[in-house]
Amino acid sequence: MGESKPRKEKELSNEAVILRLLKISWRYRRACVQVLVLQLILVAMGLGGLGLTGVAIDFLRHVIDPAVEPPRWPFGLHPPSGWPPLVVMSVLSGAILLIALVRGFLDGTYQIALSKLVHQKITFNLRTEVFEKLQRLSFRFFDNNASGAIINRVSGDVQTLRLFIEGVLMQSIVLLLTLAVYMIYMVNIHVGLTLACLSVMPLIGIATAIFSRLIRPAYRRTRALMDELVLVFSETIQGIRTVKVFDLEDHQAARFVASNERVRSQQYSIFRKVTVFRPTVEFLTQSSLFVLLGYGGFLVLDGNLPIGTGLVVFARLLQQSANQVSHIADVADSIQQSLIGARRIFEILDSPAEVDSRPGAIAVNRAKGALRFENVSFEYTEKGSVLHGVDFEVPAGEVIAVAGATGSGKSTLLSLIPRFYDPTGGRICLDGVDIRDLRLGDLRRQIGIVFQDNFLFSNTIAWNIAYGHRLATRDQIEQAARIACAHEFIREFPDGYETILGESGLNLSGGQRQRLAIARAILMEPPILLLDDPTASIDSETEHEILEAINQAIEGRTTFIVAHRLSTLARADRIVVLKGGRIAQIGTHSDLMKNPGPYRRAIDVQSIDAESLELLRQSDLRRRTAN
Repeated sequence: MGESKPRKEKELSNEAVILRLLKISWRYRRACVQVLVLQLILVAMGLGGLGLTGVAIDFLRHVIDPAVEPPRWPFGLHPPSGWPPLVVMSVLSGAILLIALVRGFLDGTYQIALSKLVHQKITFNLRTEVFEKLQRLSFRFFDNNASGAIINRVSGDVQTLRLFIEGVLMQSIVLLLTLAVYMIYMVNIHVGLTLACLSVMPLIGIATAIFSRLIRPAYRRTRALMDELVLVFSETIQGIRTVKVFDLEDHQAARFVASNERVRSQQYSIFRKVTVFRPTVEFLTQSSLFVLLGYGGFLVLDGNLPIGTGLVVFARLLQQSANQVSHIADVADSIQQSLIGARRIFEILDSPAEVDSRPGAIAVNRAKGALRFENVSFEYTEKGSVLHGVDFEVPAGEVIAVAGATGSGKSTLLSLIPRFYDPTGGRICLDGVDIRDLRLGDLRRQIGIVFQDNFLFSNTIAWNIAYGHRLATRDQIEQAARIACAHEFIREFPDGYETILGESGLNLSGGQRQRLAIARAILMEPPILLLDDPTASIDSETEHEILEAINQAIEGRTTFIVAHRLSTLARADRIVVLKGGRIAQIGTHSDLMKNPGPYRRAIDVQSIDAESLELLRQSDLRRRTAN
């Protein structure tokens, strides 16, 4: 049963993205409710202060001119009739001041609660969730996505979900609740004036819909350009030695500047659209003041609306409503950013873990190491296959060398054994069981691997050797290093095994990094060992030591060695020769040398090269003797 081929998922609709964002927000509903309650209290206290201001104005007018109707005291409360006007105004002023002080304190509490919810919970948890999902994805996902784009999604796009909850969801709820409270208050003052002043709302809705349609592609383009910028930056830093070797610092700087300029130009384009939309909304909201002064002034002059608790309070409510409505521009801007960023995050979270343990997978403690390839095929994409009908059996403890030209599928063949990929056809069995039926973690613990390019972490040498065996003792670490011929050069460092390696082990030679990788693989004591051209980065003098170390390491283990050098190939029990993804030859070194074929041709080339080098050495020796 083969692995399903990768397919391009249909892009999520805006409605689906918003629904998923709401589901994420629902996880934090308790904290959201607490934040919203605080906001409602702030709105209520603001209205209380505003209402008392209107009462104070009407009270003063009544004191100055008793013919003016006295103010309408809130909740039927009013000061004792014997209080002097100065005492009443002092109490009203003190109440307004107290409300302002408490409101200021609660506003600070609101900001802290919002920050704790959004930054410490949502962003932290989501970034962790995305990172953990990346750990479970197969190599195919990383083959199809540039590292810069992945980094940008984890570091940048996660913030857009914070923006959705803070700038869209919370802001929208606060906006609706606040406007609802304001509208009720305004209707309570005068229904007709309220309807007249809100007549511009449909125009704001139309402007918002047009803006959203125009801005969405611009934000999508911005995220793509940011991916490109991060990629140029990361490639330059990782490849700084290559850049300096070819004296291309100015070229890379020009690439970065060009990419940065594209981001700046795109962001400026968005800024222009936003700067047109926001003043448009603000103009429409402020135009309602024209209606207020005209119609409201008429009502005051006609005696149907008091100045303080009527026109002044209504004007203030309308202004605050206008400020809230103007936030529609920010919400519309935020939701487009959120949709683009969230869609990119959901692409990661929705990516299938193509390689994973099946339900009821078989646990493995210690495998014997017998492997069988049964008509195995594999393709990275639907455009072409890498392996075709590979079929052979490897008894436990046998050493198999895999040879062939570049691109023949050697490294791919090794990658299928620990299930970095699953075959698209056929199957691989370990001790007679399909490896897809085994627990993935158990399977990989049976296998030690040395890649062509081995990655070392910025930590101590001992920590790197024990990376796959965190409970290893110092004696075990040193023993593995001795087998890998690494112990002597490690001791030469001032801090020995506690030496901190630079990024990717750049303070080591290629041969030293390779020997540490071999030690790391040996320390796991796996029944299966995969060596992907282990002597490629090692000089001739060190090669003999490494090969001797490999001879000790492979003892009693099923071993696959991808190799080109005759000195390595000759150590194998059998040699599998790949050509175009198919097995062209298989047999021992002596058997393959007896028959014409790709293996003998490759060995003859190596022999010719060795013979030519010997002739050059003898010629140089004769010239020096003659001089």
